[in-house]
Amino acid sequence: MITKETIDKVYEAARVEEVIGDFVQLKRAGSNFKGLSPFSDERSPSFMVSPAKGIWKDFSSGKGGNAIAFLMEHSQFTYPEAIRFLAKKYNIEVEETELSEEDKVVANEKESLFLVSEFASKYFQDMLLNSEEGKAIALSYFKERGFTNDTIKKFSLGYSPNQWDALTKEALGKGYKLEFLEKTGLTIVGEDKQFDRFKGRVMFPIQSMSGRVLGFGGRILTNDKKAAKYLNSPESDLYHKSKVLYGIFHAKQAIAKQDNCYLVEGYTDVIQMHQAGIENVVSSSGTALTPDQIRLINRLTKNVTVLFDGDAAGLRASIRGIDLILEEGMNVRVCTFPDGEDPDSFAKKTPLQDLIQYFEDNSMDFIQFKASLLMKDAKNDPIKKADLIRDMVASISKIPDRIKREVYIKETSRIMDISEDVLFNTLAQLVKKDISDLGKKLKEEQTAFEVVKNENPVVAANVDVQYVLELKIIDNLLNYGMLEMEYEDLVQDVNEKGDVENKPEIKKRKVYEFIFLSMQEDETEFSNPTLKSIYNYLIDYFNLFESFDVEKFLMNLTPEISQVVTSIVMDSEKYTLANWDRKNIFVKKKEDSVSQDVFDTIIRLRWLLVSKIIKNLQNSVSNDFQVDNNSILSEIMDYDELAKIFSKKLGTVVQIYN
Repeated sequence: MITKETIDKVYEAARVEEVIGDFVQLKRAGSNFKGLSPFSDERSPSFMVSPAKGIWKDFSSGKGGNAIAFLMEHSQFTYPEAIRFLAKKYNIEVEETELSEEDKVVANEKESLFLVSEFASKYFQDMLLNSEEGKAIALSYFKERGFTNDTIKKFSLGYSPNQWDALTKEALGKGYKLEFLEKTGLTIVGEDKQFDRFKGRVMFPIQSMSGRVLGFGGRILTNDKKAAKYLNSPESDLYHKSKVLYGIFHAKQAIAKQDNCYLVEGYTDVIQMHQAGIENVVSSSGTALTPDQIRLINRLTKNVTVLFDGDAAGLRASIRGIDLILEEGMNVRVCTFPDGEDPDSFAKKTPLQDLIQYFEDNSMDFIQFKASLLMKDAKNDPIKKADLIRDMVASISKIPDRIKREVYIKETSRIMDISEDVLFNTLAQLVKKDISDLGKKLKEEQTAFEVVKNENPVVAANVDVQYVLELKIIDNLLNYGMLEMEYEDLVQDVNEKGDVENKPEIKKRKVYEFIFLSMQEDETEFSNPTLKSIYNYLIDYFNLFESFDVEKFLMNLTPEISQVVTSIVMDSEKYTLANWDRKNIFVKKKEDSVSQDVFDTIIRLRWLLVSKIIKNLQNSVSNDFQVDNNSILSEIMDYDELAKIFSKKLGTVVQIYN
């Protein structure tokens, strides 16, 4: 069990924008950061990070929390794993106490699959580096490919012994269950025996963006024509081939920093490029590019450079992936290598600066690339040339941005020597067809229904004013609880004549103190149970600590309440105006009106509750003339006077001081 001291050090060191920045491309928006949601498919950023508060909020999915919550949500970490991950990131030594028996119980099946996969990865590495068979066969192969020891360790390359059940035996002997070995695809279970899927192959662990082992790719080293050259893990709860990119874990920071991603085909292409010094590179692992894989890149950058070898047939097969990238609103460039070369071989023999220069000199826009590639076939054939032009316009039609579409149409017109009007007409037909097809698809997916006149139209439900006011109180406590506010109150005083009168007096209190004392004065309680729990937690926290830290406050809340707290805090940030000062537009800060807002909210809540009491009393007045209603009427009058005082107080102007 990780000690509280270690956890406190991690929370103190971890900066939410740094942690999330490893997985999501963030751009500054005022005092906050914005980016595309990693939890949904979106093109307009609705993912917000607040460094000042140490929390994040995804407005598209409703998820939110601190840095720990992000790792648990995004990378399926358990809480201890998230702490260890951040401890490693910030070079914090993890201190642990002895585990109880309950702590040793595996939390869930998915975590068991991760544990089995990570064990297998370490086992394969050990077999590669320390077994005689591994060193003689697999290590020699990697050395022939030009991989250094550091590169081999960096990518956790390994070797699966050429025995039927070497891994399976070792795993079972270490206490790992056969059902999890089977579910990860590491072991194939037959009726009377089980054997290793990757027997006699060099191993390439496939990692998630956070570095967890999802599955494996294995390459055979013999000339067995009956066996596949490359073999991947089967689909599982961890590994979905269409949703992962090989090398994304090692490339993510370089991609975000350089704002560009090189896309290649194979494992060794990625590894050799990294070794050469080009780290912003990932691979689709030899499969056709998918929208999910493109969205992984889209979280980090809008710019993709696709690297192709000189194989013309391979180029035509891969060019379809370019349209998918364009559909995601990304920018695509293409770079081809000389005949007979691929990213692996070219990077192996080319110095870093020459390699960078080659990419700069030979990367071309996708329109230029398509034209240069397909014009070789078209030559002087007008029919083929027409098909080529139509193909280029079809690609342009995939681009969501209308301005970009127009720019590319003009470029196509110039390259292909054809009228812009003709191209725009063709584009309009294609776009119209796409919209029509989409409309038909949506209609097919909708449940058929009959439109009838509603004889009894439904009246919109009344807003729950009390809930809105309670929510505002929590909002002010979370964002401004420790600020000092100045307000005007009426106090009783004896004048020179000896008469008692109410006099206004200016008082100062912290926001949380004012709210707490006001609520206590009328014995007011929250009607919403969740908000009531948050209120009680907040008051306890303010009474214990001298300052308020949202991130630390979230540590002791349940996940459900933590989500509510994060939403309240970040909702107030969602529409914050940024950089208006540069335009000489000076927007009043919310802090300047917090006292007035807090004061008004409390008074309105008290006024609302008094109004409910008055209404209940009025309903209790009997119509029977024999019943004495005087005491009830007197009470109504007293409450009515109190309501008038509240009304008067709502006109009071107050100020706030930091």
